[in-house]
Amino acid sequence: MLTPVAGSAVATPEPAAAKSRNRAQLCSFLLLVALPLLISATYLYARAADQFVSTVAFTVRREEISAPVDMLGSLGQFSGLSSSDSDILYEFIQSQALVAGLDRQIGLRQLYGKAQNDPVFSLAQGSPIEELMLHWSRMTRLSYDSATGLIELQARAFTASDARTITTAVLEQSDAMINALSLAAQQDSTRFASEELDQAAQTMRTARNRLQQYRREQRIIDPIADLQGQMGLLNRLQSQLATALIDLDLLTETTRQSDPRLRQGRRKIVVIKARIDAERQSLGTGSGPQQTSYADIVGQFEALQADLDFSERAWITARAAYDLAQAEARRQSRYLAAYIQPTLAETAQYPRRATTLLVMAFFLAGLWSCGVLIFYSLRDRR
Repeated sequence: MLTPVAGSAVATPEPAAAKSRNRAQLCSFLLLVALPLLISATYLYARAADQFVSTVAFTVRREEISAPVDMLGSLGQFSGLSSSDSDILYEFIQSQALVAGLDRQIGLRQLYGKAQNDPVFSLAQGSPIEELMLHWSRMTRLSYDSATGLIELQARAFTASDARTITTAVLEQSDAMINALSLAAQQDSTRFASEELDQAAQTMRTARNRLQQYRREQRIIDPIADLQGQMGLLNRLQSQLATALIDLDLLTETTRQSDPRLRQGRRKIVVIKARIDAERQSLGTGSGPQQTSYADIVGQFEALQADLDFSERAWITARAAYDLAQAEARRQSRYLAAYIQPTLAETAQYPRRATTLLVMAFFLAGLWSCGVLIFYSLRDRR
């Protein structure tokens, strides 16, 4: 019988549990990492359709040319971007309205559904607008710099011409959107001025009709001119009365009381005074059909004339404001400036097969490693 020698190494066979663990790890790796990578590589290189990229970039510009009075200080100025318009356009490109418009214009569903052998990247026929929106978000990349207002869009399609068709249609739709915003702004800037002008014109017409009606009722075209004529006659009578009184005083000092010229002078003075009283009475009652006093006639006429003058000045002011609003609307315009026209790709850039497989391998390997560690950690605690 052999006995083991002290100090000598004895070879022990590998435990069966360790072999079983290694086989389980290998099977799980093949099942969870290698097999998905093999399936993905087969799909990407055998069935996934090539995708071409077209790029377009633009911004919203606002043109403001100085008014003629401002030309003395400068020949004009062109302002830059309008950030609010760029924000609106950025949201519009991501909206359902744009996607639906593109589908009507270029048949977006048909363009995205051309690669029927590629169920992952192709759009199924008859898809609703919601699925088309999701596919649009996957097939486009939109970037926006709010500080500068620059917008860049990259659109993918299964042919280079289709990709450029999409970016060209987006540029056209965006240009139409900006034109609509510009037109709305011009209409808003002139609508209020137009309403004010119409109201001022109506007020002026009403004041003129009231003054014309008053003239017909009083049968006087211009009471002020008529009054001035009456006052001129009264002033002449006052002058004649003063002359007659002076002549009478001279005759009294140089002739006898029985002189007939004195009697004639006194008679002349009486007649002149009577005429002055009659003219004053005429000024007090006026010459209208209702015998209204001249003071009332002139007062009402001046009030109506003042209303007419004020309404005419208000109309002139409103007209000037309307013309200025129209000029401002013509001077301020928005337009879409494309600094990168829609490009035409020569080679396919998507799907990025090697990059996709590398990312999947890293992710699956990490996930598998974490799962193995967690599993054996929980098992060893038992």
